[in-house]
Amino acid sequence: MTDSQIIQLIIEGKHEYYAELIQRHEQKVLIFIHYMLKNNAMEGLAEDLCQETFFKAYKSLYSFRDKEATFSTWLYTIARNTVLSELRKSKKNGQYLEDTNYEPKTELEEQPEYKLIKNERIQLVREAINTLPDNQRQALILREYEQLDYKQISEMMNCSISAVKSLIFRGRSAIKNRLEQYIRPSAE
Repeated sequence: MTDSQIIQLIIEGKHEYYAELIQRHEQKVLIFIHYMLKNNAMEGLAEDLCQETFFKAYKSLYSFRDKEATFSTWLYTIARNTVLSELRKSKKNGQYLEDTNYEPKTELEEQPEYKLIKNERIQLVREAINTLPDNQRQALILREYEQLDYKQISEMMNCSISAVKSLIFRGRSAIKNRLEQYIRPSAE
């Protein structure tokens, strides 16, 4: 069953189908929110904001128009707006939470040296991503981690497809420049 078919069933009163939508999209939305919060050391709020995103989506499900956007694009837009609203609130109140050091689980090879090197590389890439301006970071995360296409990203970020491509290009270039010293072999 497609997302649109499930939404139609929910609108018709079969609310138990919303659990299926949550199950399909929750992990990706949680990762997206986590990365948006990471630069502000507020990852601890990711699960709460994910729940809030799905609650807002449920309350507004009747207004979803599947001819204009996919459900996932609409959901990511709600998540993005929820996070931005929380960031504005926390900055206004001067409240910042401590870094929770959340690390996504990855399958690593058995050798300890490999694990160490891989973890260092992951950390370097994360740090490089977190130094990007918000709009570049969001576009890059949506493209690389969430595998959204340019059109979906442009709809979520309220900008043109060419602007999205430019943001992603500039973000990749900045990361490449930042990590170049770790990639290029030294001339010793």
